[in-house]
Amino acid sequence: MEYIDIYTAQRTLTGRTAVRGTVLGDGEYHLIVHAALFNAEGKLLIQRRQPFKKGWPNLWDLTVGGAVSAGETSAQAIVRELEEELGLCWDLQGEPPCMSLTFDHGFDDIYLLRGEVDIRALRLQREEVAEAKWATQAEVAQMLSDGTFIPYHESLIALLFAMREKIGGLRAE
Repeated sequence: MEYIDIYTAQRTLTGRTAVRGTVLGDGEYHLIVHAALFNAEGKLLIQRRQPFKKGWPNLWDLTVGGAVSAGETSAQAIVRELEEELGLCWDLQGEPPCMSLTFDHGFDDIYLLRGEVDIRALRLQREEVAEAKWATQAEVAQMLSDGTFIPYHESLIALLFAMREKIGGLRAE
């Protein structure tokens, strides 16, 4: 059984945990992480979820994502997810997420990563990932439009592509 930490709306740990998948009560939040890995060509590494996955089966998604386990930081969780789902060893060197979004009963920490990865060298987690590939912003937008990508806001995907060179609210110069 996997446990998650419970946070307040101000993202303070409560000291309580819950079994992953438990419906949280009012004022209770949990933490989810996502990584968007871009290569030098500006393409995003995306993965297709297995058809037997409970949530968003057979849809394409960002590079990796998942729940933060009890006792983990979001950085530790994203490093774990990269290793588990794709077999990638990544050192964040204490880097914070590029952004954190709030949703009903949770926070999404999103990490932007840059690097070259050979798709053929990935070790896909059979329980989670059906396949992986590099995609342009236009290709991801098309997948969003035709319903084959998890239904993120198109503007969020555009923002991730825009921020891939320089994290923050100001354009790279």
